[in-house]
Amino acid sequence: MSSPDFVTYLTTDHRHCDEQLGALRRSAIGGDWQAANAAFEALRHDILAHFAAEEEVLFPAFEASSGMTCGPTAVMRMEHEEARELLLDLAESIASQETDGVRGYGEALLILLQQHNMKEENILYPMAQQGLGTGVDELSAQIVLRREA
Repeated sequence: MSSPDFVTYLTTDHRHCDEQLGALRRSAIGGDWQAANAAFEALRHDILAHFAAEEEVLFPAFEASSGMTCGPTAVMRMEHEEARELLLDLAESIASQETDGVRGYGEALLILLQQHNMKEENILYPMAQQGLGTGVDELSAQIVLRREA
């Protein structure tokens, strides 16, 4: 069985993480802190695994094929760091059961990820797909393996 192409795979993963963030926010606002914590742990795992697949597989392949190391991947890495910081803030808000903190940091993370994902899906992924040519299938398989590790 072949791996899905990385554009479809990572785009689907973006939507999955959006859904998890929504579940987290709904649970916290509803006062179900056990469910909020479980949703957060799943979200954190999936976001960090997604970032690892991009940072360790996709971005280096893109940089090698394009010669651009200070272009779109530098921006994406910076935004990944911002998301990691917001995840830490969310973790603190959940641990102290602060609904307003979950609302605020959750909204900030949602906005950041939506803008970030649009850049990846509309700029970076198509550029990488075009630049890699016949290597796309192998790259897709590597991304799936790293994401699911």
